[in-house]
Amino acid sequence: MSQPTASEISAFLAALADRNPSDQGEYAQLMTRKAELLERIAAACPSDVDAAEVAANARARAEQLTSTDR
Repeated sequence: MSQPTASEISAFLAALADRNPSDQGEYAQLMTRKAELLERIAAACPSDVDAAEVAANARARAEQLTSTDR
């Protein structure tokens, strides 16, 4: 798993800024993307406990959103 690039993070932030606030499905997809980026960051810094915790929290929230989206 490779560390995300600046362009990947920038693209995510642009998509987040451009999202339709009333589209919960789109929001859930973006939060899944966020979790994936944070997991990649945490994987690149295995000794960073805080990064791992943030990634785990983001994944849990993304899973919660996608389970209620179905």
